[in-house]
Amino acid sequence: MNQNVHVITFATPSLDAARDFYVTSLGWTPLIDVPDEIIFFQIAPGVVLGLFNAEKFNQDLATGADHSAVSGVTLSHNVGSPAEVRAVVDAMTGAGGRALKNPQPGAFGGIFHAVVQDPNGIIWEIAHNPGWQIAPDGAVSFG
Repeated sequence: MNQNVHVITFATPSLDAARDFYVTSLGWTPLIDVPDEIIFFQIAPGVVLGLFNAEKFNQDLATGADHSAVSGVTLSHNVGSPAEVRAVVDAMTGAGGRALKNPQPGAFGGIFHAVVQDPNGIIWEIAHNPGWQIAPDGAVSFG
């Protein structure tokens, strides 16, 4: 199996709350927005974030169980400076997100970061890591 991820999908209790947060308040542009079903956003070259109505998410899995809870997962958004961390956190909390960890130096790896939860429970880390480098071909290196 190739080491690739192209779509990350989260079950979303309220697709309307997700739309208000990401589209209306943060200004993201949907790749596809199917009312009462799913919203897709292109979040990086070749990578899509899907926010799927939780009831329909469970129907799609067809297991008869509820697998819609989000737990133990963060999405990380890396920015160029501590000031940018603060600005993104301000935008997200102003849009209805909840700061779980205010901007501060991290305990690991020399980063400056914060943690914000969106209205549906998805947790975002907003970070500045001076050792994080992205090459022109998209390869990531640390150090």
